[in-house]
Amino acid sequence: MASALDDDEIDNDDFYSLLNVRREATQDELKAAYRRLCMLYHPDKHRDPELKTQAEQLFNLVHEAYEVLSDPQARAIYDIYGKRGLDVDGWEVVERKRTPTEIREEYERLQREREERRLHQRTNPQGTISVGIDATDLFDRYEEDYEDGAGGGVPHVEINKMNISQSIEAPLTTKDTAVLSGSLSTHNGNGGGTINLALRRVTSPKGWGEVEFEAGDTNGPHIGMKIFRNLTPRFVVTAQCGLRFSSRGVRPGMTTVLARHLDKNTMGYLQWRWGIQSSMNTSIVRDTKTSHFAFAMQLGIPHTFVMLSYQYKFQDDDQTKIKGSVKSGFFGTVVEYGAERKISRHSVLGATVSIGVPQGVSLKIKLNRASQTYFFPIHLTDQLLPSAVFYATVGPLVFYLAMHRLVIRPYLLAQKEDDLEKHRESSASNIAKKKQEAESAILLMQESVRRIIEAEESRMGLIILNAWYGKFVTDNSRKHERAKVIDVTVPLQCLVKDSKLILTEATKAGLPGFYDPCVGEEKSLKVLYQFRGVMHQVLSGDSEALRIPKQSHRIDADT
Repeated sequence: MASALDDDEIDNDDFYSLLNVRREATQDELKAAYRRLCMLYHPDKHRDPELKTQAEQLFNLVHEAYEVLSDPQARAIYDIYGKRGLDVDGWEVVERKRTPTEIREEYERLQREREERRLHQRTNPQGTISVGIDATDLFDRYEEDYEDGAGGGVPHVEINKMNISQSIEAPLTTKDTAVLSGSLSTHNGNGGGTINLALRRVTSPKGWGEVEFEAGDTNGPHIGMKIFRNLTPRFVVTAQCGLRFSSRGVRPGMTTVLARHLDKNTMGYLQWRWGIQSSMNTSIVRDTKTSHFAFAMQLGIPHTFVMLSYQYKFQDDDQTKIKGSVKSGFFGTVVEYGAERKISRHSVLGATVSIGVPQGVSLKIKLNRASQTYFFPIHLTDQLLPSAVFYATVGPLVFYLAMHRLVIRPYLLAQKEDDLEKHRESSASNIAKKKQEAESAILLMQESVRRIIEAEESRMGLIILNAWYGKFVTDNSRKHERAKVIDVTVPLQCLVKDSKLILTEATKAGLPGFYDPCVGEEKSLKVLYQFRGVMHQVLSGDSEALRIPKQSHRIDADT
């Protein structure tokens, strides 16, 4: 739902929670919940002017929730896009007799129109900065006789190459896009640059075409064309051809890639390249939620190789991944292993150790920050030295652990607290309104609760003794934090019917008499109740369904 709306368009009213019904609730369930709340909040039931005014406000809110959920068309939109989805510009022209599927299609059409109005304000900047570092002097030192006397004791580390590339997209229409990119590079004092312009058109839902123009002082001008097409739902083809103009003449080139879905998670590729570096390549890529596997084999001039790689994805908040690969061909053999981890909301840090013959040992550090990539390949030695492999493996790990503990973790905690504080400030007025509504609801519930308690006591039924909702501090390591809870004893007792209390699987902040006492933080509901003269207690998560009484909630007399 959030993807369809702006980030600041967040619904504050959960109609299902307000009526305390399931998201799959039938019309009869909705009607029963609505009648129950109407009996509680109907203005005619309250003579006090202040209570009457408060009852009118809550009655209107309940009525709005029932009107939306009891209307199949409005409910379809609310289920997909939330309350804000009912307020989209142009929505009022939709015919009321349309089916939920037609309603969704109409809504998506209106969303596309909104996107078109913003189209010319959008770009998709992407960039890469690569800095090559030669650190071979750390391990491959010259003999002392050849060292310069002035600086012989200090290893010499230098930057020997650098590349900077940047691209932006400029949408021209809903089908046409212009992509402008450029790069600058230097290696051992020699440099060059290129500029590239590509015009892409979406020809149909199944394909697109692209024309490319490139100029620079590195390889000469280039003109190319690329076509992508879905031949079947499981079969895709990409064809690319071009002409390179250089001092040696015009050199044509062509590349064709055939891709097929072998199963839900596996793709197979066949690639044929003709031109300056002709080759044939076949590969299989399998990507699942927990792993990524790839196998490739290429026959070509001058590169022929076999490659195998595997990546394991940990299911943690930091999206940690470990990977390893081996590649062997006419150029030698290279073994690589490494890891990457999310270090902030928009940043991913990775390190890879490369060990090859005859390439030597290198350490590659990569930082992805939003749409920018920073790459630092550090060449350590031309030989296979165990010391270089050890320091390339252990050094980054120790450095990361120290930085994570001293810098990254404190920064993330401070950023999280700052975001939470901003969220509290932005929602302060709404929370104040919800708090006032909850207090008004509790006042209106008093008489009903008194009657419910009398009825339950007469049959030794369900009595809510105490109930709290909010953030509880139970971990000893968080004793310094302050609990933020509100008393919801009266609202819960008001929901008791026939010695039963049933809460649906939705946030409890939307229940009558509730509000959010700690915005953005994890909340729970703690209930101490009596059933048939026996004490019970339960702690439930905010969005968990709850049904009481239950035998498992019973408090043993021994404790």
